[in-house]
Amino acid sequence: PLRVIMRPPVFIVAALASMLSYGIMNLFMTSTPLAMRAHDHHFNDAAMVLQWHMIGMYGPSFFTGSLINRYGVLNIILVGIGLLVVCIVAALLGTDFMNFWVALFLLGVGWNFMYVGGSALLTECHTPAERAKTQAANDFMVFATMAISSASSGLLLNKSGWHAVNYGSLPFLGIALFATLWLMWQRRAGRQP
Repeated sequence: PLRVIMRPPVFIVAALASMLSYGIMNLFMTSTPLAMRAHDHHFNDAAMVLQWHMIGMYGPSFFTGSLINRYGVLNIILVGIGLLVVCIVAALLGTDFMNFWVALFLLGVGWNFMYVGGSALLTECHTPAERAKTQAANDFMVFATMAISSASSGLLLNKSGWHAVNYGSLPFLGIALFATLWLMWQRRAGRQP
C-alpha cells in the first residue's frame, strides 16, 4: 500500500528534496522576470538571466550522477541546499542585474543537485514491484508543490515584494536541511540503510 511505501525516512527525505527544490525553484523563476521589470530592468536582461538559469538547471546533469557516486547522495542534496541559501543571499543583497544573474544561476545548480539527489535517493526506498507506485506518488507531490508555488509566486511578489519571495523560501530550505541531516544521522547510527 502507498502509505507503507511513503512511511520510511528515505522516502520522506527523497520526496522533500524533490518537492522543495522544485517548489523553491519555481517560486523564484516565475517571479524573477516580474521583479526585474519592477526594478526597471530591460526585457532582454530578464531573458538573459533566465537563459543562464536554464544552463544552471540542466548543465550540471552531465556530472551530477558522478558526484553522487563519489560523495554520496545526501551530501549532494546538502550542497544543493547550500547553493539555494547562497542564491537567496545574492538576491537579497540587491536588485542589480548581477544580483539577479548570480541568484538565478545558483538557483538552477542548487535545484539540480537537490532534485537529482532526491530522485537518486528515491530509488533506494522501493522494490521493483513498487517502482511505478513510488514514482507516481513522488511525482504527484512534486507537481502539486509546483502548482502551489507557481500560483503563489506572482501574488507573493505583488503583495509583499521581492524580499518576501526570498525570505519565504528559507523555512522550506530549513525543513529540507533538517530532514537530510536527520537521515544522515540515522544512517551513521545504523538505524537506516
